[in-house]
Amino acid sequence: MEHKNTLQTIRHKSAMAVPSLFTIGNLACGFFSILSSINGNFYRAGWLILLAMCLDGVDGRVARMLKAESEFGVEMDSLADLISFCAAPAFLVYFLALQYYPVTGAAIAFIYLLCGALRLAKFNTMALDGTGSKKHFSGLPTPAAAGILAAFAVSYMIFMEVGVKGQNLPFFNKALPHIYNGIAFVVLALALLMVSKIPYAAFKSRGDFGKNSVLFILFAAILVYLTLRFPQNIIFIVFSVYVLVGLVAVIVRAFKNIK
Repeated sequence: MEHKNTLQTIRHKSAMAVPSLFTIGNLACGFFSILSSINGNFYRAGWLILLAMCLDGVDGRVARMLKAESEFGVEMDSLADLISFCAAPAFLVYFLALQYYPVTGAAIAFIYLLCGALRLAKFNTMALDGTGSKKHFSGLPTPAAAGILAAFAVSYMIFMEVGVKGQNLPFFNKALPHIYNGIAFVVLALALLMVSKIPYAAFKSRGDFGKNSVLFILFAAILVYLTLRFPQNIIFIVFSVYVLVGLVAVIVRAFKNIK
């Protein structure tokens, strides 16, 4: 009996270690993204953040699948997110563009980092209190904000053709210089949205993706095709639409309440 309990304990600890490997991978991507930004390799820095997003999306699902969820895992995941989705994007956007804004550039990058940290602290607190929702996030999730900045950086480097390979959607090349010129406002807007109370869909249940399976499959097929051809552009567009949908929903609800 004692031997059986020992084996069960070993198996449980082994199962708990699996999702942690994805979390460590997330953290590593954030760390090396920061180093890449400091060295001026913004293309690599952006892709590392996007890779961190993929790993972050896997660790929680693996933990639930293996029944290996733990408070340690939650805290570790949050700390990794702080590096990959708060610090790494702040360094990326600073060295890419904000460093050319005297004084204010560093302040804007820090505000983004601060708001990201506050967003994560708020999420953890709501999770512990049991006040969080499984259907919606309160405020823009840090991976979504980081995804926009990382995808923009990759797209911009392809546009500038600084020793990288890839292609952008034709209309994207026309928009990129304007986005670059207004990047300070984009960063501040994302920072404020992270600490806002605007609800954003969590997409944790299948019902969130619509009831018409045929249309969904068609849409998914088109999205996959475009993502394979122009991954950085589609990621930027998808997360930008995600941001705008949340804002529009709030405006619509406010308008209805006034009436």
